[in-house]
Amino acid sequence: MHYSSILPDVIKVADEASEKVLHIYQSDFKVSYKADDSPITAADTAAHDIISHGLRSISRDIPILSEEGKNIPWEERKHWRRFWLVDPVDGTKDFTQRTGEFTINIAMIEDGQPVMGVVIAPALKEAFWGIVGEGAHMRDRTGRVHRIRVAEPKAVKRVVASKNHLNEETKAFIEEKLGEHELIQAGSSLKFCRIAEGHADIYPRLGPTCEWDTGAAQAVLMAAGGKVETLDGMPLKYGKQDVLNPYFVATGSWYIPEP
Repeated sequence: MHYSSILPDVIKVADEASEKVLHIYQSDFKVSYKADDSPITAADTAAHDIISHGLRSISRDIPILSEEGKNIPWEERKHWRRFWLVDPVDGTKDFTQRTGEFTINIAMIEDGQPVMGVVIAPALKEAFWGIVGEGAHMRDRTGRVHRIRVAEPKAVKRVVASKNHLNEETKAFIEEKLGEHELIQAGSSLKFCRIAEGHADIYPRLGPTCEWDTGAAQAVLMAAGGKVETLDGMPLKYGKQDVLNPYFVATGSWYIPEP
C-alpha cells in the first residue's frame, strides 16, 4: 500500500478532529470517569466519531481500533494484518488541567508495526506526521511545514518525561543509566515528537501505556530516524491480544540497552 497517497487525507481528518477538540477545550466542558478512573470528556468521543468516519471514507476495508471505540473481540482482531490505531485524545489529564499538552493520534499498523502516523497538538497548533522509511515532517504554529530528524545527542542527554507519570522506577532508570542529564517536561505523545524534531534525546517509560498511546507517535519518531524498544532491546509489538505495552525506551538511533 502506498501510504504517501493517503497521508494528506489522514492529516485532513486529524485536522478536522483537532478543530472540534479545540472548540471543546475552550469551553466549559465537563469531566467524567471511566471504570478504571481515567478521565474522559466530550472531546474524546467527538474526536473518535470524526476520525472513525473520516478513516472509513479513506479506506472502508481497513478496520479501526480506537481507545473510545467498542471493544473488538480478539477472535476478530487476531486476523488483522493491517489496521488503523487511534487515540482520539491522548493526555486527557493535560486536557482537563488545561496545559495544552494533549494530542490527537492516528496510526497505520501493518504486520505488528506502526508504518505511518499523524499526531496533532490542537492547543499548541503543532502537527507531526511520518511514514517509516520515507521521513517525517512537522507543521509549526505559523503553518510552516518542514522535515524533521532526530538529533545526535551530546554528553548531557535531554530526557523527556511526563509531569503526570514520572514514577520512581523511571527516575531510577534515568539516574542509573543516563547519569548527568537535562530533564524536559512534555505531555501525552508529544514526548516522542520532541525526540523526532531533535529537541530531546530519550524518553524512558517504565509505567503502563496502551498501544493507541504510542502507535502514531512511534511512527513519527521512526520516520525521523529514531526507535522504540523494550528494556531488553526488542521492538514494541502491535495488534496483541492484550493492548498493554511493556516498558520501553524511545530514542534517536544511539541508545543500546545493557544486556
